[in-house]
Amino acid sequence: MVEFLSSSFMQKALFTGVIVSLLSGIVSVFVVLRKMSFIGAGISHAAFGGVAVGFFTGINPLITAIGYAIAVALGIEFVSRRGKVSEDASIGIFFASSMALGIVLISLSKEYTVDLFGYLFGSILAITADEVILSSVIAVLVVGVILLFLKELYMTTYNEEIARVSGIPVRAVNTLFLVFLSVSIVVTMKIVGIILVSALLVIPGATAQLFAKNLYFMMMLSCGVAVFSTVLGLFLSYQFDMAPGGSIVLTATAVFMCALLIKRKR
Repeated sequence: MVEFLSSSFMQKALFTGVIVSLLSGIVSVFVVLRKMSFIGAGISHAAFGGVAVGFFTGINPLITAIGYAIAVALGIEFVSRRGKVSEDASIGIFFASSMALGIVLISLSKEYTVDLFGYLFGSILAITADEVILSSVIAVLVVGVILLFLKELYMTTYNEEIARVSGIPVRAVNTLFLVFLSVSIVVTMKIVGIILVSALLVIPGATAQLFAKNLYFMMMLSCGVAVFSTVLGLFLSYQFDMAPGGSIVLTATAVFMCALLIKRKR
């Protein structure tokens, strides 16, 4: 354990992992309650297009991915609301076109390197000091704004009609949540990668929902599951030389299965 904590790259990975896990734990609660796991998966894969834009233009892919993911999330909402297209069809269109754009740009980019695999499968062990600062600042800002508008988010999640009658701007709150979700996806993908990021935004909330008595308890339990899965997953990846992204998601899945068994025996 001492050796595990002594290396600087592992210290950076643990610090960033815990901060981002708290973010994903809170966002996961609303993803589960709003039944938005599919849109989360769609945005996370669409973020590949934003990463490719970064590689193609020479801009930090994390920054371009955030802007691109937000645009995709708002585009999905606009098309499904105004275009008389079902939400799952809208997600499928943006998902496929973004992946196609990413593949085309990567094939044209002279900066095509192994760094791309870090975004696809996660590269938390190779995270730089600048990325630690950027991820931490974004995570703290998003969590702070979510806590500031917690009542509005909960009301629109629980019942949009009641929220609207209560004077809450439902559409603005829903748009704000899509922005939170997009930013969370991009920040979290540095830990587990584009392919697995949607799992870390669903499993903690789904686990907490099994035992939830109220929103605050569910949020704390979800954060606990996310942090525990990240720390134990990192330790297991270090101990057995496994990919950290896969190890973290498998740990979270194991926690969910254990929680499910405990719940069924009660």
